Amino acid sequence: MCGIAGDLRFDGKPADPLVLDAMAQVMRPRGPDGTGLVLRGACGLAHRRLKIIDLSEAGRQPMEDAELGLTLAFNGCIYNHGELREELVAKGYRFFSASDSEGILKAYHAWGPDCVSRFNGMFAFAISERDSGKTVLARDRMGIKPLYLADTTNGLRFASALPALLAAGDIDRSIDTFALHNYFSFHAVVPAPHTLFNGVGKLPPASILEITRDGKRRQSTYWSPSYNPTPDERALNANEWRERIEAALKTAVKRRLVADVPVGVLLSGGLDSSLIVGLLADAGATALNTFSIGFESVGTEKGDEFEYSDIVAQHYGTSHHKIPVETSRALPALGRAINAMSEPMTSHDCGGFYLLSEEVSKHVKVVQSGQGADEVFAGYHWYPPMAGAVDPLSAYRKAFFDRDQQEMAQVLPPERLASDPSSEFVRNHFATADADDPVDKALRLDSHIMLVDDPVKRVDNMTMAHGLEARVPFLDHELVELAARCPAELKTAQGGKGILKDIARDHIPHAVIDRPKGYFPMPALKYLRGPYLELVRDAVRSKGFRDRGLVREDYVDRLLADPEGQITPLRGSKLWQVSVLALWLAQHDSGMRQ
Repeated sequence: MCGIAGDLRFDGKPADPLVLDAMAQVMRPRGPDGTGLVLRGACGLAHRRLKIIDLSEAGRQPMEDAELGLTLAFNGCIYNHGELREELVAKGYRFFSASDSEGILKAYHAWGPDCVSRFNGMFAFAISERDSGKTVLARDRMGIKPLYLADTTNGLRFASALPALLAAGDIDRSIDTFALHNYFSFHAVVPAPHTLFNGVGKLPPASILEITRDGKRRQSTYWSPSYNPTPDERALNANEWRERIEAALKTAVKRRLVADVPVGVLLSGGLDSSLIVGLLADAGATALNTFSIGFESVGTEKGDEFEYSDIVAQHYGTSHHKIPVETSRALPALGRAINAMSEPMTSHDCGGFYLLSEEVSKHVKVVQSGQGADEVFAGYHWYPPMAGAVDPLSAYRKAFFDRDQQEMAQVLPPERLASDPSSEFVRNHFATADADDPVDKALRLDSHIMLVDDPVKRVDNMTMAHGLEARVPFLDHELVELAARCPAELKTAQGGKGILKDIARDHIPHAVIDRPKGYFPMPALKYLRGPYLELVRDAVRSKGFRDRGLVREDYVDRLLADPEGQITPLRGSKLWQVSVLALWLAQHDSGMRQ
């Protein structure tokens, strides 16, 4: 996993090495093990390297293949690169490294942009063709690896992190009205291609963007799974579905051991991460490092789940690292965590993931993590009530949206208030074919939209801030395809994730299966008190934030008057949402732009 950047010029002038260097420097934490720059006329590529596969200099990037006339900048990991290599060698291709990066180059030459359909992994990459001058950008199916885009006066730039594009300059930083509405209503989920800034977009998951020498573009989607069973699957019973999903999950976990460095596990003590540990142990993994974090409690709200992570760690004899974080240490880390965000994210566990990653990176470079299981296997509380819903949009919006349109009119000034584009987006997504059941409509939306721009982005940003690669087996695309076609009632059973719980009973202690569902708690950000309240008060009342005119001042005053009483349906602090936006803008966009 790494950081990539590119500068494409369409006016005949060469790419700017200073621009590329500026972007690469911002992404230094993503790739602390090396840097590279390749200029080929109007196309320039930059790379920051985190050494995971082929630790030698043969794996450095940008990677050039003079014989094929191709140059690559790649972020991610191709788990099936060994199998692809065998197939390509049989075709006559010669390899000069042991890296998965080189496999992408050869695969592209053999099969063109459609090579992505053969990859099992997480990736965002750029390939430049020497002879045609064409550049091709691609992103993995589940959007695990980010890729931001910005049009400039004379070309196009791209990078793994939005702040890298801002560092390069020449960006329209006016606020995107659709994004602002989503930030405050759709739980801070801003779907691609939007970002908070009108001048910065992001390539959607499962997308290929082909750019010619003169700037013409063609974008296509190469993957869109159905959420309806195939004809032969309609006759499957619960046990047969369980067997198929268990086999796919075992394969997904095993695939993500591919590395030339040790692989650990982020162990929260919940079902998902515990099952990963159990499956790894069953597969013969030994000397496994596991990591858990906990915070101080606030009132009656507990700040850690060590009692459950301890059960799993002791059961499998892992080398377990418990990381208790005192409130005094968590507060200073919040600024660094917000600085690591490519876009403002309001979930309380950002700070937790940041501190956890900081400690984990002292021990390993790669971890497996349980993100995605709730969205893929229906673990959230809003899925069961959607079964048979006559109005799926209203049912979903009531459970998930942070604010309805009436409250949005109290949040945003009239000139920034759009006519509920967030609800319209969900309505249109629900209306798309291949998800007949209301539960599956919500699962598809959450797996391919919410997950991408909330939990997955959060994990990428916080882990990569410390040069730590996080792998998410529950988002293996073959597993996601199978789970999508699995009947909704098998997923929502037992209060959610029913089929996953049945699988887990054969692998892990039952105490972590039948426990109440937990989250990644950081109570001090839900119940803002003392220095945390001072931090957010200073942020939302700062002249810089007020002068932007993004949020009505009377709404901010109301939140400050009752910070603990203003909580979203998903148990988040409304005041914290506003303050994250203010703090993020102060760090990443110091100019006074509207």
